[in-house]
Amino acid sequence: MNVLVDTTVWSLAFRHKPPQSHSGETLVMCVAELKELIKEMRAQMIGPIRQEILSGISDQTQFQKLGEYLQSFEDLAISSTDYERAAEFFNICRSKGVQGTHTDFLICAVAEKYALPIFTTDKDFKLYTSHLPISLYQPRQKQDSTIQAEIQEARAAYQAGDYVTIDEYIARQPKND
Repeated sequence: MNVLVDTTVWSLAFRHKPPQSHSGETLVMCVAELKELIKEMRAQMIGPIRQEILSGISDQTQFQKLGEYLQSFEDLAISSTDYERAAEFFNICRSKGVQGTHTDFLICAVAEKYALPIFTTDKDFKLYTSHLPISLYQPRQKQDSTIQAEIQEARAAYQAGDYVTIDEYIARQPKND
């Protein structure tokens, strides 16, 4: 099954420094899972997520490099009915006292249309699941003891100062392909 990957997960993978709002374990787990989804060709994207990922990158070289990388992922088609459904989702949630962004509700509408779970670290989506017909993707690392061991190894390497960014850690790992 394919998975609609939210901006929050892509951003974790592309950051030079982990955000303070996420634990090292969450960071490594999300990036490892995204890496697997990409290898399996299951990671899906939409234009608004692509825009969010690229927004705010002031270095033109970095912007172009990331833009070229993201071109590997074709955008799922979005139609006017998806925008209408997103507006409906906005209204449903607002009537229940749940606030969200227009992009979040568009992600929900597209996920519903294509029957895709959403892979996100944004806690707002957990609130949306109470009111909308969407599901969240649960990374399989939570059950895989091999992956848990890799997470522990990555955490120890990070704490020892062996790497600064997740990209450095992944780049130093032996290739399994």
